[in-house]
Amino acid sequence: MSRRVCASVLHRAARYTLTPSSPTSPSQYSLFAEAHQCNYSSWGPRRSDQRGLAGEGTGNWSQSKRLRSTRRDIDFMLSGVQINGFLRSNEQSVSVPEFDGRALCAVKKFESNQLAANTPNEDRRSAATCLQVRVPSAASSITLLSSPFSLLTVSVVLQSKGMLFGVFDGHGGSACAQAVSERLLLYAAVAMMSKQSLEELERCVEHGRAAPPILQWYKHHADFNYRECASLYVDHLRVFWQELLDSEEHGEGMSPLDALEWSFKRLDADISLEAQVPLYNDLVKSTAIQVAFSGCTACVAHVSTDRIHVANSGDSRAVLGVLEEDGSWSALPLSLDHNTQNQAEVERIKAQHPPSERATVVTDDRLLGVLMPLRGFGDVRFKWSLELQQSILAGLESGVDLDSLSLYQYTPPNYLTPPYLDVAPEVTHHKLRPQDRFLILGTDGLWDELGNEEAVRLVGEHLSGIHLQAPVSPSERQMKLGQMHKLLLERQTRASPALDANAATHLIRHALGTGEYGELSQQRLATMLTLPEDLARLYRDDITATVVYLNSDLARPQRS
Repeated sequence: MSRRVCASVLHRAARYTLTPSSPTSPSQYSLFAEAHQCNYSSWGPRRSDQRGLAGEGTGNWSQSKRLRSTRRDIDFMLSGVQINGFLRSNEQSVSVPEFDGRALCAVKKFESNQLAANTPNEDRRSAATCLQVRVPSAASSITLLSSPFSLLTVSVVLQSKGMLFGVFDGHGGSACAQAVSERLLLYAAVAMMSKQSLEELERCVEHGRAAPPILQWYKHHADFNYRECASLYVDHLRVFWQELLDSEEHGEGMSPLDALEWSFKRLDADISLEAQVPLYNDLVKSTAIQVAFSGCTACVAHVSTDRIHVANSGDSRAVLGVLEEDGSWSALPLSLDHNTQNQAEVERIKAQHPPSERATVVTDDRLLGVLMPLRGFGDVRFKWSLELQQSILAGLESGVDLDSLSLYQYTPPNYLTPPYLDVAPEVTHHKLRPQDRFLILGTDGLWDELGNEEAVRLVGEHLSGIHLQAPVSPSERQMKLGQMHKLLLERQTRASPALDANAATHLIRHALGTGEYGELSQQRLATMLTLPEDLARLYRDDITATVVYLNSDLARPQRS
């Protein structure tokens, strides 16, 4: 969507207001961690209030109609308080202790937010600290006071192995993004665990004892999990760590680079397998099918004390904010988009298929003319043979919700030599420097509206409170009055104080509310927030943004 879309056109198209729908409270499962009770609330459109204004019945019909139209327009214009309520309903802010008894942490805090365009939102996000299990000797066992009357001897010690952050952009529904957001960080954390830690984990599970946590999750109150699938997910995660235990090369665990690559591939293989094998429950089977046939992109960052590793599959993005010596901000991309704007990615896919398909593999800037991201989880319609797809869908029992699966019957055109899609992530790493101040993770809904440099500048100036203005150049001194007015508006906008304490909310506000001259337009923002469900997706996408603030002091050289 272009920023130049006329707000008045959208204003006339939008005759709806938004109201919170009835919240549901699905229980969450939490794998080897403390359970978090969450409520999932969604925003849905409704028609403007059709009740007449006071005294409306005394006028003629045309006057009544004009009054009702005026009422709808009044309802459409949100107040500043209402706009803030919409923008801030899903924001999250977590401070991370510099030293929490486990290890030094390179993350000071992180801030995150989401804004839906689809109903329900198809984006997901995750954040967690990796916990390494260490088994101390008998002499070093830790004794804790568990109650005023008893002592508890703890046989394991938890150590931090960095933090994981992920954003996940779903399509064809939210099922795949939901499952990947619950599971991917666990796979990566398990792959980084030492053999000794995995052995302790396996002993606990085998003997029915409480297992030590793998991750310390940071959940938003609106997050939820597939509780019904928890047993299935745990079983496959256990198979994964058992295979690592059987490997003679595992030792102290995989490096973050290898762990991220393995976790992406292994989870996608498990998602594919779960859709093919018999399952014990119709609901679980239906969920497994939806997860496999829908899809999602994933961008995951692992932040250790001195490095950032980013694994990306699809068109979400990770960008590092760098503070230059002159006080300005610059953007350092840590991922590449896997879409048709990346010509190397297009050529990679074409090279995997016969020359006769070069004209059909990518058409209309989409894979087989259908899918925009060129890598991702799920989407077995682009991975399985037609025979396998048809046999799986035809073999579903009557207890499965067939109506919800009907959209997966569609076969992409020119489907001749699958697979056309894979999940293999592109993994990059970056050694932290004192000038590296924050990391932005965002789904493509954010980057559709903001460039890398603009996003970094917004967060950087939000962080420092300093808004640098370039001096007027010689060419600008020759400006006409209209051009000068535009420049003044841009400068005024940059110098205005931020309306949001949360930097992710600050990004979303500017992504949707920036007007023609770079100014924040409340009318435009109100329009974008109140578009009805059937129009919203035409003008904007679901947006998820996470801003991770780095402890730059750890990257400074130590003086003797």
